[in-house]
Amino acid sequence: MSAQPENKEIKTEEDQIINPWVVQGSKDHGINYKKLVDNFGSELISPELLQRFEKLTGKKPHPWLSRGFFFSHRDLNYILDLYEKGEKFYLYTGRGPSSEALHTGHLIPFIFTKWLQDVFSVPLVVQMTDDEKFLWKDITTEQAYSYTRENAKDIIAIGFDINKTFIFSNMKYIGHMYENILKIEKCVTANQVQGIFGFGESDNIGKYSFPAIQAAPCLSTSFSHIFGPKSAVPCLIPCAIDQDPYFRMTRDVAPRLGFPKPALIHSKFFPALQGQNTKMSASDPNSAIFLNDTPEIIRDKIKKYAFSGGKDSLEEHRRLGANLEIDIPYQYLNFFLPDDQKLAEIADKYSRGEMLTSEVKEVLIDVMTKMVVKHQVARDQVTDQVIDAFLTPRKLFF
Repeated sequence: MSAQPENKEIKTEEDQIINPWVVQGSKDHGINYKKLVDNFGSELISPELLQRFEKLTGKKPHPWLSRGFFFSHRDLNYILDLYEKGEKFYLYTGRGPSSEALHTGHLIPFIFTKWLQDVFSVPLVVQMTDDEKFLWKDITTEQAYSYTRENAKDIIAIGFDINKTFIFSNMKYIGHMYENILKIEKCVTANQVQGIFGFGESDNIGKYSFPAIQAAPCLSTSFSHIFGPKSAVPCLIPCAIDQDPYFRMTRDVAPRLGFPKPALIHSKFFPALQGQNTKMSASDPNSAIFLNDTPEIIRDKIKKYAFSGGKDSLEEHRRLGANLEIDIPYQYLNFFLPDDQKLAEIADKYSRGEMLTSEVKEVLIDVMTKMVVKHQVARDQVTDQVIDAFLTPRKLFF
């Protein structure tokens, strides 16, 4: 199996570790996002920026913006400038297909990206990094590509417009991007890659080349069938903040190649059922609600594994209430319960001890079960022919 990167994590005085492969918050406080923004050099999304977004688009910010889950950005004002002037840009996001089934945390960037696509009416490219998963994990290229197709089915089931959306496998599409990959590789030294990503002498050479592959979709000529061979169209990348190191590198390189810097909008991490200091993992079935879980499994997981911020005894809980900052049932509702008034009511009653953890878990079981079952019904409608259509290079309409 490939060796993991060596000793180049982003650490704070609270000993949190954040990189594209490891997300670990401090034991007592979880992820310190303010410190992370300071370390990465991005900007917090301000109320003024959200007001401008609403004024220009005529749409209220997505609840994940107003609730602070998408919380950080690079050059989002620039994207709004383009929209205000009627100029083109596109969306770029991706998925590392490491297993057949996605968990609910994997849905978050795609649900949000679909909302952005609907608001701005712009094209979207989705990179499936099956090459990365082959390089990092003990799987075959055939397995990696099969995961791409299975994961694409879940992405398509979210409801993306086929006329505006292109999904591609790196292993199958890389020839179209290869000229741009070469140009990026020539701009970045091995020392820089080691400094950014922590690769060491024991890492295979494929890992050293991969950052240029993830950077290439930021250059619009990687998609000449969409934008033309001489284009320089800007892009906006919705992603979790652990992916930012790839695009900090890209933002340095792109202007040197005659392209605009990619803009980004960062999300926080969706926590594991067992606690808020990590994100969910496809390799631990009890850490997450998976999109192929049955209603019975969903109920069992939430009841057994969802970490409670309630107190140890009923008497103490009634007196002191729950700690919402560490309570996983409440945190999940904060993501997936769309009713702001109901969420505020739960927060008030639970934090004052009027609601018990068991009651909040029942609300969460209902919300998660309905969401997963709805997704499963939509996924069942995605045939191999539909997957092939999304994965075929073609002109998009926007």
